[in-house]
Amino acid sequence: MVVKIASRMDWLYGLQVNGIKLGLENITELLRRMDDPQKAYPCIHVAGSDGKGSTCSIMASILRASGLKVGLYTSPHIMDFTERITVDGEPIPQKEVDHLLGGIRHFAEDMRESGFSCTFFEATTALAFEYFRRQEVDIAVIEVGMGGRFDATNVITPLVSVITNISIEHVQYLGSTVREIAGEKAGIIKPGVPCVTINSGEALEVIRGKAEETGSPLTVVDGGKIEVSKLGKEGVLFNYGRHEHYVSIPGSFEARNAALAMAALEQLPFADDVKGHFDEGLSSVRWPCRMERYPDGFVVDVSHTAAGVACLSADVSAVYGKVILVFGILSDKSVEEVCRYLSGVSSKVIVTAPSCERANPLDGTLALMRKYCPDAESAPTVAEALDRAKEIRKDGDTVLVTGSFYMAEEALRWMGRTSL
Repeated sequence: MVVKIASRMDWLYGLQVNGIKLGLENITELLRRMDDPQKAYPCIHVAGSDGKGSTCSIMASILRASGLKVGLYTSPHIMDFTERITVDGEPIPQKEVDHLLGGIRHFAEDMRESGFSCTFFEATTALAFEYFRRQEVDIAVIEVGMGGRFDATNVITPLVSVITNISIEHVQYLGSTVREIAGEKAGIIKPGVPCVTINSGEALEVIRGKAEETGSPLTVVDGGKIEVSKLGKEGVLFNYGRHEHYVSIPGSFEARNAALAMAALEQLPFADDVKGHFDEGLSSVRWPCRMERYPDGFVVDVSHTAAGVACLSADVSAVYGKVILVFGILSDKSVEEVCRYLSGVSSKVIVTAPSCERANPLDGTLALMRKYCPDAESAPTVAEALDRAKEIRKDGDTVLVTGSFYMAEEALRWMGRTSL
């Protein structure tokens, strides 16, 4: 009898049954068995609630512009798993994923006999670290998956730790207050390693306390000194530190991310070699589904926290005016607050639910949205919601699709099947 062996990607996704396990025991043991690939190159570590991915991408772009070979590890992906792990902007080839997962699977299954159960994210993190070692990157930019203190990426000792804006998220894992969540994010701060943040208020108090405890030099970027001079459909022109810069990701929040990225890179031991490439890197960065335009007036964005959606709403209003909104969200977000912000920029709302177990129930989202937009309607799937938006859209109208990474993925797949 022939036994069909599951593919290595099937095995990886099968690890999702182990859920989310915050802690470093599994990843530490897995990497030990792999001879600690994360120690083969210097890293930058980035935590936060809003703007992590953009900040990572901006730093990677600047570092590439300075002539370095740069690894970038982010999550989640939008269309394809390989987006999570790139070197010099190129995703890891699927054949490399399959090859490297063979070894990781061997170690993980051997560990199970000793009582360890690796998760999807732990195995993926190990995959990224090993790929970067084999590619002999000069530096890697590593985004925290969730939280910080017990995130699988927190086994690294970086050259600099970066903490983007902190807001309420993942309360079942990180705590229900900004102070509690900031404590988890600040867990990436390592003894003596410089930390750069753009937070203020309670979050900054927690970060400052952790930095003092670990003897880590702290740099605080003053968001009030970042002035957006032009907000466009393709990027943002802003002033910071007596200099004008342009970052090629739309949205005023990207000016904050860019300023934070530059401040972090200034802490590197080789900062002088990088500073002269700030503008080149900023103007050439690409990061998908951040107020990204598509044909026929469709705009796709992955904002999903209340703070992120507040910025998105203001930017969409300034650039596009009122929009037709296609919206779905996960249940672990501040659903009503997000609805309130988005309702203010919407001429018409079509509520749906992305294909995800954690999606907020359609009826619940619709009920909350109708508190602010009484004529909001619903569609059972993202594709049907987009079909409806296309049907009612008139020339000159903008359709904004937002609420989660899952919404963005399904929107892009729909566009691939639909002639826009």
